[in-house]
Amino acid sequence: MLLDKINSPDDLKKLGQEQLELLAGELRSFILDVVSVHPGHLGSSLGVIELTLALHYVFNTPHDKLIWDVGHQAYAHKIITGRRDVFNTLRQLGGISGFPTLGESIYDTFGTGHASTSISAALGMAEASALKGSNHKQYIAVIGDGALTGGMAMEALNNAGASNANILVVLNDNGIAIDKNRGALKDYLGKITTAEQHSKDPDKKDKNPASRTSNLFEGFNFRYFGPVDGHNIPLLVRLLNEIKEIKGPRLLHVVTTKGKGFEKAEKEQTLFHAPGKFNRKTGSLENGPSKHTWQEVYGKTLLELAGKNPSVVAVTPAMPSGSALNYMMEKMPGRVFDTGIAEQHAVTFSAGLALEGMKPFCTVYSTFLQRAYDQVIHDVALQKLPVVFGVDRAGLVGADGATHHGFFDLAIMNTIPGIVVAAPMNEAELRNMLFTASEYKEGPFSIRYPRAAGVLDKWEYPFEKITVGKGRKIVESHSGFAILALGHAGNEALKAAKRMEEEGKEPPALYDMRFLKPWDEELLHEAMANHSKIITVEDGILEGGFGMKVRAFAQRHYPGIKIITLGIPNRFVPHGSLQELYKMCGFDEESILRRLERE
Repeated sequence: MLLDKINSPDDLKKLGQEQLELLAGELRSFILDVVSVHPGHLGSSLGVIELTLALHYVFNTPHDKLIWDVGHQAYAHKIITGRRDVFNTLRQLGGISGFPTLGESIYDTFGTGHASTSISAALGMAEASALKGSNHKQYIAVIGDGALTGGMAMEALNNAGASNANILVVLNDNGIAIDKNRGALKDYLGKITTAEQHSKDPDKKDKNPASRTSNLFEGFNFRYFGPVDGHNIPLLVRLLNEIKEIKGPRLLHVVTTKGKGFEKAEKEQTLFHAPGKFNRKTGSLENGPSKHTWQEVYGKTLLELAGKNPSVVAVTPAMPSGSALNYMMEKMPGRVFDTGIAEQHAVTFSAGLALEGMKPFCTVYSTFLQRAYDQVIHDVALQKLPVVFGVDRAGLVGADGATHHGFFDLAIMNTIPGIVVAAPMNEAELRNMLFTASEYKEGPFSIRYPRAAGVLDKWEYPFEKITVGKGRKIVESHSGFAILALGHAGNEALKAAKRMEEEGKEPPALYDMRFLKPWDEELLHEAMANHSKIITVEDGILEGGFGMKVRAFAQRHYPGIKIITLGIPNRFVPHGSLQELYKMCGFDEESILRRLERE
């Protein structure tokens, strides 16, 4: 096999172009073999195999800098840059990351877990190179999977077009992020491609794609090339060789098919973006856990609320399937707004909806909501607008790792005046908090929930309104210990308490605080007045989080009480399974039990 001999791009350059076609097939097969067993992002990497080979074949990487955006396109890149033999450790604890990561390889020139960052990074690197008197390096940003819809990408195009930077933007146009791309830019790119496909001279586009221009990219002062077939290796190699001799900002528009070469992935592109384990031959997915997910509960509950309240609408920055808004989108398509990869816009757009009397549920992954911190403050909280933030995938998320863990939102939201910060412990609580938030009019309301299977066998209970800021006591105890838990992590504490009861031991008292802001001071006084030691448990960063807030409360009112805080330490956490990461951070069931025994 050719792939067995490829340990670096230097090995790639020893091949003839006709051999690259064979290598592309081997790479595609290798990725399918591994990802079917060790789940990851499949469709995106299958779609850029030919482009990956052409780029490394033409450019002198890692001297020339190649940045993948979004980084889940980079599996073929990882394999041909020395990580073939460890590719089966993908996204596992101690294994290689699912995204380009500084420190993992000299070929990973910028960490890209979030979208729309590549052009800014490439421009900065190119300008730094020029300042040092080095103008011979190439800086290539491969931007695809909807990443060009991000406002940051447009800001970078605007800035780059006014420079003389030696930057090449490769637009991987496959028409889809996780779900289908939406918006005017998608329509515009589609028109360009369709016009070329219906040209009177169908060979013209392959003979001299540089002879035509696109007003949009020329308006940004980029030399535009394309659109061209992103699976045609000889064409890509020829074009890239020509383009690399041109100085200044350039953009190559390539059209690819997400999931290319695997029929099921081509036909069901959203499903095979990150399909989990699947049958390599048939493409059928392995049955996952039968229990519902928190996302499913959120999406179905929101649909139910929308049926009762005509002002309820949903907003998502390109994650309708991931956040289970597809249920509402199917039944009420006019009341779900997919803004594309544009978190800042999604938040301020929600503010506009709220100002005109709607009840927007702005549903954003915690890791991506970080990008809209200013909009939450300036456009929503400052104006006391009743936007509900569904903070999806809050806490540790598992195999996606450091770029996608969502453990900063509690500390972030807690700093904002006038916002409700809620964290349900189970799915029934999530339903009730969503119902409560749907009727809340005093300002913004944030509800965080994890990426995990549910903890309840049943969750379709009738709605009950929760008093904002009130917690609940779950386990009574006279042991002298009390656990104060916030959110999903409280289930680890509950398991520890139940196990102690089964073993005939007195468990600690357990309080589910429910809210970080405002919070239940009456319940805090009860816990601290009746127990000499308090353990806090949270699936969020300790620095500035729930535990530190409890500690500050105790110092003011109960200075002699011992406070032990369990949660995520002030460092970035790698990828691994959820239970492995809970254990690493010290708030899994076993760690809580050991801590109780030690104290």
